[in-house]
Amino acid sequence: MAGLIPVDDGEVATVVTTLRMTTRPPLRPMPSSRLRLVRWRAPTPDRYRLLFRRIGAAWLWYSRLVMDDAALTAIIADERVEIYAVVDGGGIEIGFVELDLRHAARCEIAYFGLVPELGGQQHGRWLMAEALARAWRPGVTAVWVNTCTLDSPRALGFYRAQGFVAVRRTLESFADPRRTGVLPRDVAPHVPLLGEAS
Repeated sequence: MAGLIPVDDGEVATVVTTLRMTTRPPLRPMPSSRLRLVRWRAPTPDRYRLLFRRIGAAWLWYSRLVMDDAALTAIIADERVEIYAVVDGGGIEIGFVELDLRHAARCEIAYFGLVPELGGQQHGRWLMAEALARAWRPGVTAVWVNTCTLDSPRALGFYRAQGFVAVRRTLESFADPRRTGVLPRDVAPHVPLLGEAS
């Protein structure tokens, strides 16, 4: 049934696009970057959440912020989940890639991002090349990634330009993390807080 679906004032709704790559991209020169990607082995929940918030608050990333320590640790310490931190010349973490290999024959790029200050500087191409080099390994027949309409408006086009093909769309709604206090009320101004004066 076509039509508009109302969303409560205290919630946010988004269209999630799932993308898949079933063939390893052809080898090409690695884009250059002054940044480095290093394996981040079992970060503490607090350290992980700090970077997660720095990268994702502008896009209303919240899911890992509301998990209790035990649930989050069960994911980020799992040997089949690999986290790679993007570090600058001073060794400061300014981005990350999380590869989830918990399902046979597939690798999901569960999280992929850089701090907003690095947007538009071509670091994303470098980071994706690094992520795909690690995702495609013996036994992997498909690499997956999700994006949504709350992400950067360039995200979907970026993933498609890297060789991913959109295979599914779903709707997701959740309590607005700015209203629940998980994120500051002034983040993500592109998503209005309903019922409040501008």
